[in-house]
Amino acid sequence: ERFAAEADAGRGAHPGGPGGSGGTNAVEVRITGVGRWKTVLVPPNAFVVHTRRGEDQPRHLGVGVSFRYRPATDSFLVVPGAMQTILLNAFCICSELQGVLVQAYVQWIIEDFGTAYRKLDFSDPEDPMRLVNVQLREQAEAAIKDKVATMSVHEVLSDRQPIIEELTARLRGVAEGTGGSGASTSGARNGEEDRGLGLRIVTVQIKEAVVSSKTLWENLQKPFRSEQGRLAALAELAAEGAITESRMAESRRQETRRLADERDLAELRATTAAHEFDRDSREQARRDERTQENARTAADTAHQTRLHALALERERHEQESVMARLRLEEEQELARMRLEAELAAVRARHAAEHERQLLELERERVRSEIANARTTTALQAELIGALPEIVEKLPAPSEYKAVTVGGADGASLAGIVAQLSAVVSALKTTQ
Repeated sequence: ERFAAEADAGRGAHPGGPGGSGGTNAVEVRITGVGRWKTVLVPPNAFVVHTRRGEDQPRHLGVGVSFRYRPATDSFLVVPGAMQTILLNAFCICSELQGVLVQAYVQWIIEDFGTAYRKLDFSDPEDPMRLVNVQLREQAEAAIKDKVATMSVHEVLSDRQPIIEELTARLRGVAEGTGGSGASTSGARNGEEDRGLGLRIVTVQIKEAVVSSKTLWENLQKPFRSEQGRLAALAELAAEGAITESRMAESRRQETRRLADERDLAELRATTAAHEFDRDSREQARRDERTQENARTAADTAHQTRLHALALERERHEQESVMARLRLEEEQELARMRLEAELAAVRARHAAEHERQLLELERERVRSEIANARTTTALQAELIGALPEIVEKLPAPSEYKAVTVGGADGASLAGIVAQLSAVVSALKTTQ
C-alpha cells in the first residue's frame, strides 16, 4: 500500500499547458476576443504571471489580474491561490528498530508568487499543485522519519510535539527560506537573504501514531493493563472486606434493633391499652356533656326563635302603622293639592272673566269715544257707504214716491242727504 500510494503521488503530469488542449484547467480562466485582440479573464482568487517574448520581466504578476493577450508572443500561467493540504502517512523506524506509522497533515499557501513560479513546477493543467505537493510530501516524510529514528516508541506515542517542531522547522526552511538543520535546509545565500520557494507553511499537525507490530502494541499495553488489573483486584478485595464488615455490622444492628423494637412494642401495647381506656372514658363523658349541651342549645335556640318571631311581628305592626300614617298623610296632601289646584283654576277663570269684562268695557268706552268724536260729514259719508247694503236687505217696494223736504236744491249734497233720509223713513214706515 505504501509503494502504491507513493507511485500514485509521483505519477507524471499530462501533456498540455495553459490555454492548451491537454485537459481541463484547475482554474477556470476565460479567454475572450479574436485574433490578436484577446483578453484573459482570471478569477480573483488565483495567481497569474504574464510574459511576452523578448522581455525579461513579466508584464503582469499578481492575484486575479486580467490582461490583454497576444497568442503569437505572449504566455501566461495561472495557479490556484487557495490553501493546500498535504496528507502524510510516514512509515518510520524508531531508535528501538520498531516500525511506527505516523499520520500527519501539512497546510501551506503561496506567499510570494514571483519567487514560486520561477522555482516550482506548476505546468500540470489539471492540478498545478500536484508536483509541488509531491515534493513537499517527500520533504515532510523524510523529516518525520529522521526525527522518529532518534526517538523511542514510548516517546513517539506519548509526546508528538518534538516531531511537529522538527517537521515545521524543516518545511519552513525549504518553503520560506528561514534557516533549518541538515541538508534539507542548506540553501545558497550568495550575499543576499534566501527567499526560499515563495511558500508559507500555515500549520503542521500529527493526527495519529500507530505501532506497526500488533504483538509489540499488545506488549506495550500489558504493563499498564497489569497495573490496572492489580489495582482493580486490590480494590475488589478491599470492597469485599468492606462489604463483609458492613454486613456483619448491619446484622448486629438489625438484631439489636429487633430486641429494642420488641421491648418498645410491649411498652407501647401497655401504654396504648391505658390510653384507650382513658380515651373511652373521656369520650363517654364528652358525649354526655355534648348531649346536655345540645339540649340546652336547642332550648336556647327555640327561645331565641320565638323572641325573634315576636320582634319581627312587632316590627311588622310598626311598619304597617307607619305605612298607614304615611298613606293617610299622602292622601291628605293630595286632597289639599287638588283643592288648591281647583281654587287656583277658579281664581284664574274669575280673573280671566274679569279681565275680559274690563276689556269689553274698555272697548265700549273706546267705541263711544270714537262715535262721539265723529262729525256730521263723517256720519253722512258712512251712511252713504252703507246704503247699498241697506238697500239689499230691504224688501222690494210696491211703488216709489219722491218727496221734497224744504226748498233745498235736489242736486246739492244736502238735498241728496235729505232725500235719502226721507226714503229710509218711508221704507221703515212701509214695513
